[in-house]
Formats: sequence, C-alpha cells, structure tokens
Amino acid sequence: MKVFKANTNVLPLPCNGKANTSSGVYGVDVWLVNKFLQAIGEPALRVVLWDGKEIVPPGSKPAVGMVIRNRATLWRLLANPLLHFGDDYSTGRIEIEGGLVAFMETVYRTMDNTSKFRRVPDPLAYRRNQPRLNSLLGSQHNIHHHYDIGNAFYQLWLDAEMLYTCAYFPDPAVSLEEAQTAKMDLVCRKLCLQAGQTVVEAGCGWGSLARYMARRYGVNVRAYNISREQIAFARQRAKAEGVERQVEYIEDDYRNITGTYDAFVSVGMLEHVGPDHYRELGTVIDRSLRDEGIGLIHTIGQNIATPMSPWFLKRIFPGSYPPTLREMMDLFEPWEFTVLDVENLRLHYAKTCEHWLERFERNRGQVQEMFDESFVRAWRLYLSGCIANFTIGTLQLFQVVFSRPTNNNVPQTRSHLIAPAGKS
Repeated sequence: MKVFKANTNVLPLPCNGKANTSSGVYGVDVWLVNKFLQAIGEPALRVVLWDGKEIVPPGSKPAVGMVIRNRATLWRLLANPLLHFGDDYSTGRIEIEGGLVAFMETVYRTMDNTSKFRRVPDPLAYRRNQPRLNSLLGSQHNIHHHYDIGNAFYQLWLDAEMLYTCAYFPDPAVSLEEAQTAKMDLVCRKLCLQAGQTVVEAGCGWGSLARYMARRYGVNVRAYNISREQIAFARQRAKAEGVERQVEYIEDDYRNITGTYDAFVSVGMLEHVGPDHYRELGTVIDRSLRDEGIGLIHTIGQNIATPMSPWFLKRIFPGSYPPTLREMMDLFEPWEFTVLDVENLRLHYAKTCEHWLERFERNRGQVQEMFDESFVRAWRLYLSGCIANFTIGTLQLFQVVFSRPTNNNVPQTRSHLIAPAGKS
C-alpha cells in the first residue's frame, strides 16, 4: 500500500514551525487525506490542502490534482465522497488541476478496482439513492427538475435542432449538427419507415425527431412528453416548419399512449422510467404496435446493474437510471417481442458530450447570468462526468430494435443501415 507523502516545500509553514490553529494543516489532516486516497484506490493524483501543503504518491508526478479549501471539506469527502465531492466542487470548496475530465477518468478507473466501490450486480440498483421514483406524479417532478429550467439555457449549448441525446458521427470530423441529423436518419432507417406510415414516440424532447420523420420520410407522428416547456417549443417549431398536420405533440405520460401504429420509438426516455415500470411500458408497446410494426429503444445503459451517484440524482437528474441489457428484456420477454438488432454507440456519446461541454464553456457567462456560478460548476461537473463515464466504459448507449415474432417482413441484411449518398 502506497503512503502519500506531504511535500512541505510547496508552501512553508509559519516561521515558528507551528501550524496556525485556524487554517494550518496538522499531521492528522495529512493522515486523513492518506486514508481517503487509500479508500478510493490510491489514484495517481496530488492533493493540495488549504495552506498549500501538497500530498503526492511517492516517486511520481501526477498529471491531475485536487485542491481542498478547508478542513470541513476534507471531513465531508471522508464521510460521503459520492455526494459531497459534487457539492463542494460546485461551491468552489474543491478545485481541480489538470482538467476535470482527466481527473474524473483517473479517479473512476481507480475506484472501480477497489472493494468498496467495485461495481457488482445489485438487483435493486435503480432504487438506491433516489429522491423519488417514477410514478405518474414522481415522473412529473423529476422531469420538471431537469428539463423545465428554461429552453434558452439548452439553446446555448445543444445543436440547432435541440437534440439532447447521443449523436452519431459517421466521420469524427462532422459537426454536432451533422451528427445529430445522422442519428435521426439512422433511427428512421432502423425503423424501416415508409411514407404514409404512423409512428408513436414516447418521450419526444423538443420534438426534432418527430419533425424529421415527418419531413424526410412522410410519416405521421404522435409524440408524447410531460415537459410543458419542451412541448410548447416543439409545437411552435412544427408550425414554423409546416409539419403541424403530420406531427401531433401531446403533453402526457407515456403510460397514457393510445392508438395503434406502424412504429414505436423512444430515444432517451427509458433512463427516466425505472425497471420497476418496464413491464408497464412493455404493455403500452404491446397494445400500440401493429402486428408487422417495428420498435426502437435508444437509451443510456450499463453493463452491470449498479446505483447512480447520489449527487447526480439529487442535483441533476432525479429518477434516472441506465439499465443493463438484461434489465431491458423486461420490456420484451413478457410479450415475446423479437430483438432484431442491438448496437452500442458508447463512444459516439462521449464525443457528443465533448461537443456539449465545449459549447457550454463557450457560453458560461450567459449561463451564470441565468443562474449562478454554482450552477455553472455543477453542470460542468455533470457534463465532464458523462464524458469520463462513457470513455472508460462505465456507461453504454444501447439502440435496440424489436418486432413481433410473427413479423417476417423485416430486413434480411443490414444494408438498409447504410445511409444513401446525401441522405444523412
């Protein structure tokens, strides 16, 4: 076990050699930092304490570091690092050196190898740390917390179509706008859409996919969402684009979907459903999808069922949970849906989040005017954490295509997934 050593040459103690009782560092503080670093797996990082004392792994020069502004912050980190790191970073009591994404990748990789934080399957992972679950009322509160904080905020850093889901980069050099269009077209091709068909979308965000399907593929779409601000925006855009007769936006919960359709699609909603409601969603799909219909679920996922960070659930996304593929089967097995295709776009989401973070930072001044500096830092941490989690493989991005077992009118090859020239 490594012992991280204090470098007292970084900033000398007062000339009498004694630590100031109000702000100085004692031997016990250094000992506590070592205990903290050991608990999270001894990552290759340096810790700088409030009087400038630096604690580093012996014989190394870590590329990333953490500055702890006061003793109370250190105690909070020891008590519950998964909750208090986020809060203390947001309020400026913790600063990061060497880049936030690089810091989080370093810490996450190390924590995954420690017994305390190692990811092991947890059948109740989706319930852990949740402020509230996704009942009808709970879902409304959870969605309001994240999405109804102002369309103007999201317009600062999303693409022009306001897509808040993983883009698809057929070439790493394409713009975010091009990659989001490519994602929408990939979804449409996976659904094998044909002009005149009907589509139902569960959780439509700001409505871009529904408008794209109507405009480019000539289908009629009913799109459901419980975010009032998003629905209002979507309706305005549909009217402005002249597709309001083809697209109907409904402010209601997915559980209240009615009618039957040629295609069922949900992009970025399953994370807000929770495995305890998957059979309920499966019932909705079963009653909505025609015998020869095709469905697609696009969701953040994970390989092992483990709980979400308590800070993330409390401050950013209450009610959210990324499922494993095994958990997703509760959507399909009870109704004997056939899984036709599974694709993992994990690294596409890492790149999407990189674009979002760059745009967010470019407009941080406006974000601060809308909210405050703590909000800016919290969302920087959120977006940086997303990049790190997708890069190291903690999070996945699953697209699952399915149909009924009796449907033989499905593609025999994957050639339909190759975009025609100029299409995407």
